[in-house]
Amino acid sequence: MLKQPERLYGLIGYPLGHSFSQDFFNKKFDSEGIDARYMNFEIEDIGELMEVVAQYPNLRGLNVTIPYKEQVIPYMDEMDENAAKIGAVNVIKFIGKGSSLKLKGYNSDVIGFTDSIAPLINDQRHKALILGTGGAAKAVNCGLQNLGVETIFVSRRERPCGLTYSALTPEIMAEHKIIVNTTPLGMYPHIDECPDIPYDCLTPEHLCYDLLYNPDVTLFMRKAAEFGAETKNGLEMLLLQAFAAWQIWND
Repeated sequence: MLKQPERLYGLIGYPLGHSFSQDFFNKKFDSEGIDARYMNFEIEDIGELMEVVAQYPNLRGLNVTIPYKEQVIPYMDEMDENAAKIGAVNVIKFIGKGSSLKLKGYNSDVIGFTDSIAPLINDQRHKALILGTGGAAKAVNCGLQNLGVETIFVSRRERPCGLTYSALTPEIMAEHKIIVNTTPLGMYPHIDECPDIPYDCLTPEHLCYDLLYNPDVTLFMRKAAEFGAETKNGLEMLLLQAFAAWQIWND
C-alpha cells in the first residue's frame, strides 16, 4: 500500500479537465522535496465537499473553481475580508483537525490580479472598464478598488450600475484608460472572438489586460495593440494566485 503524503491539497469543481493547479503544485512539491500531493476532486454537487473532507483527514487546503466559488460559502466557518466583499471563495484553508477543524475562505484571484496589474497603474490610468460581470469580474473590481481605481462594469445587457457595449462612446473610452477582459471571449479554441468595444478609440495611454492566457495573445490584445495600447495576458495573475494560495495554506 502506497504511503499517504503528510499533507494533501486539492481542487474541487465540476467538471474538471486539465488542471493548471494540479500540475503546478505537484511539480513544486517534487522539485522542493515537500512531502505533499495535490489532487483533483471532481464533485457533482457542493454537498459532497464534507464527504471529501471526512475521507481525506490529511487535507490542509483546497482550491475552488467553477461552479462552486459562491456555493461553497455556507460551508465556511470564517471568511477573509476580500472573499466576503466579493462573495466568492477560491481558496479554503483548513485550520485545526478532527472535531476542531475550521474552514476559512479566501480569494487569491484578487491577490494575483492586484499584484500583477499594480506596476502598470499610473496617473493617467485611474479609471477602468471591466468587461463582464461574473465572479472573475468581481475579483478584478475588488483589486482595482483596493488600488484606488474607479471602476464600471460593461456587459451585453443593461444593468443598474453598469454600461452596455453599445454605450461605450469615444468620451468614455478616453476617460477610462484601463480595460480588463474577464469574459471567456477569445479563449482557445474560440480564438477568433473578442469583446465588442470600439478599439479605434484606444491609444498608447490605454492598458488592455486580458485574464485569458490561452492563447498567449488573444484577439482582444491583438486589436488593442494595433492602436498602440499596452497589453497583458492573465498568465502572471494565474501564477501569482497560485503562490498566494500556497502562502495562505502555510501562513
